[in-house]
This record gives sequence, C-alpha cells and structure tokens, in this order.
Amino acid sequence: MKQFSCKYVIVGAGLSGLTLAYMLNKLGETDFVILESRDRIGGRILTSDAIDFGATWFHSHHQHVVRLLHELGVEKFNQYDKGRSVLVYNTMAPAHYFENHTGTPAAYRIVNGSISLIEALARPFRNNIKTKARVISVSEQENKIYVTTETGTFRARKVIITIPPRIVSRIAFSPQLPAAVTEAMKQTHTWMSNAMKIGMTFKQPFWRLKKLSGTLIGQVGPVVELHDHTDFKRQYYVLMGFINEGLRDVPPKVRKTRILNYLQKYLGEEVLDYTLYREKDWSQDKDTSCENIKSIYMSPAYGNPVFRDFYMNGKLLFSGAETSPVYGGYMDGAIYSGIYATKKVIQKT
Repeated sequence: MKQFSCKYVIVGAGLSGLTLAYMLNKLGETDFVILESRDRIGGRILTSDAIDFGATWFHSHHQHVVRLLHELGVEKFNQYDKGRSVLVYNTMAPAHYFENHTGTPAAYRIVNGSISLIEALARPFRNNIKTKARVISVSEQENKIYVTTETGTFRARKVIITIPPRIVSRIAFSPQLPAAVTEAMKQTHTWMSNAMKIGMTFKQPFWRLKKLSGTLIGQVGPVVELHDHTDFKRQYYVLMGFINEGLRDVPPKVRKTRILNYLQKYLGEEVLDYTLYREKDWSQDKDTSCENIKSIYMSPAYGNPVFRDFYMNGKLLFSGAETSPVYGGYMDGAIYSGIYATKKVIQKT
C-alpha cells in the first residue's frame, strides 16, 4: 500500500471541507490533500439536470454564504414566489390558495445551481482532491497522525474530518476517541439523511402562465413541499420539492403515479407533460445516511461542544455543517465551520 505525506489531510470534499481548503490556500498553505469517498465533490450539494437535489436555498441573514459567493464571483438570485401558492391540508377538501406575504424575507438560490459554489471553491486546488478515497482508519503514532484509505496511507501533522458525525463513527480510531465524542457522533442527526426529493423539467412554466407560484405545501399526500426551480437564465423550467417519506417503500412506478396524480389535481394536467422526472432518496446514499435513519420534524440540535476541541494530542479536529454552533445543518453553518477550523489549525500548527 502506498504511503504519502502532507501537512494537512482534510476528510470530505463537501462545502465545509472545500471552504477549509480554500481558506488554507488563501493563506499560502498548499500542502494539503482532500480525501473524498464519493466519485464527485460537493457532498450533499448535488446539482444534476439543472436540479438541486441537495442544499438549495439561503437567506440574507446567512452572511457567510453571501460573503463567500461575493468573494468567488458567484451570483445569487431570488427564489420565484409570484402568484398563488397551494396549501393542501385535506385531500377530501378543496385546495387552499394563498398569496405570499410581501414582507417575507426572500430566499435566494445560486445561479447555475448550488454546485457553482462548489466548483468555484475547488478550482484553485482541484489537483489536491482525491475522489473514491474512503477513509478506513485514523491513528496517532509518535508525533504524526495517519489516515488510511483503501488504496493508501497519508501521514500528516493535522487531520480535519468534515463529514457528518454519524458517518465518522464508521472510521476506526487508534487510540480510541473519548466516549463523549463517539456518543455525540451517534446522536447527531445528519442533515438530508432522511430526505427524498423530486425534480421535474418542462418545456414551458405552465404554472406561471396560470398565475401560480409553483409552491405547494402538502400537509397530507405524497408531496410535502414543491417549488418553482426554474434556472436564472430560464433555459430550464423546473418544479422541485420533497416527497412524503411514507412513499419510500412503495415501488417506484406506483410512487411516481401517486405523485403525478396528486400534482395534477392541484396544479393542472399540464404537469403530465414533463420532459424529465427524477427522484433522489438520500437515505440510499451510504455517504450520507445510516441503516437506521430517523425522521426529524423539528430543528435538530447541532454544534455539540465536543466537536470544537482537538483530539489525538492536538492533531485531530472536526468540522462540518452538523458541528457548527452557527446555523448548523445549513450551508451557512458548513461555511462557518470551515472558516473556524482553518483558524484553529493555523493557530495550533
């Protein structure tokens, strides 16, 4: 097995890991490697066929996102919300239509999809990223720390693990981490791990032509939430949202039929004229979800204090959206955590 040496090893090429690498690179620290188990970068940011199947929205109070986009020259735009929205609270009763309140803070999206942020962050150090590099173990020996993957071992001064805590618990640590840390890993909910998303593209935004916003909130039925997801340049007209988790065990064809019948009832028969229909069940993504997933209907607790400390004699640090005490579980939290981790490792080096 090959052995490599570098100053920093970053585990995970999601938003937090890439923010950390970007900040290190800005400071002239280029002796690092990013190990990513997937065959792509981005983690739970996934844009495919102009559809964001992972992280999508942010707001004006998410200033870490706003500032980073500005610095990278990546543009944002307002989520479309003009026209009537649909609330389904009883499938036996007529739908309730409502107008969005003009004083409601606008949600933003990223031009060309959330993946644009990922690509801009990674551009300066793309050669430092190794995909298909799943971490098996982390061990401390003498004055170094070793990260072992299926194809090689990396020796470093510092290791920063940015993947979800529950996924981290699969890694073998030697010596073992404190019990409080391993317990916190198991108890920390992974954002998106139980989510099922749907995306549909159309030749025309029929809902806009009918003075509908494209927003549907389903308190009952197969679709929990749906929104206009048309891209900024209007090259693709898209509806995107979340599927009721109760449909997870339903055969795909049956699930699709139920979803389309439901949307046809409340948005119109034009919904059947889609050009593309896709689903993403994050519970089936082994790099995001565990065998025993748990649905969370209230804001989960993120930012456990145990994740702020160094371990293995100052050589190991954690980062990521779930470890952030600021907007944990959001893109803003992931960015904050990456910046915070950068400051800590630089001070400790």
